[in-house]
Amino acid sequence: MKVLGLDLGNRTIGMAISDYLEIIANPIGTFRFEEKDLESAFNYVQNTVKENDVKKIVLGLPKNMDGTIGFQAEYCLEFKKILEERLSLEVIMVDERLTTKMADSVMLKADISRNKRKKNVDKLAATIILQSYLDRKNRKDIKKWKTKNN
Repeated sequence: MKVLGLDLGNRTIGMAISDYLEIIANPIGTFRFEEKDLESAFNYVQNTVKENDVKKIVLGLPKNMDGTIGFQAEYCLEFKKILEERLSLEVIMVDERLTTKMADSVMLKADISRNKRKKNVDKLAATIILQSYLDRKNRKDIKKWKTKNN
C-alpha cells in the first residue's frame, strides 16, 4: 500500500510517496497556494491520493523545540482533521522538528544553488518525514516477526 508524506507550510505543501512495500520514500513535488488556503492544499492532496492509490497519510507536526504545540502545529492539526473527514484515510502525525534544516543541509552539501534549494526544500522535508515513519514502522514489524518466530 502507498503512503503519502506531507510537509505543510503557510504557502506550500511538500509531498513524498512510498513504494507499495512501504520501504522507500520518494519526493513528488511542492504545491504552492495562497497563504493559509487549506482548501487549495486539500484539493491538491486529494488529487494526489486518487492518482496514486494512497491508503495512508503521514503529516509532519512542527512542534516547538521544547515539545509544545504552537500556532503552526495547530494549523497542521486542523489540516489533519480536514484530511480525515473528507478522505476517510488514516492520518498519522510525525514530529518534524528540524526536518527542513536537515533537507537544507543535505542540499547545501550537494552544492545545490540557493534558488534550487528554495524550490525543493519542502518536498525533501516531506521525504524525510515519510522515510522516518517508514523506518520506524519497519523496525517495529521486524521486531514483531522476530518475537513471533523465536
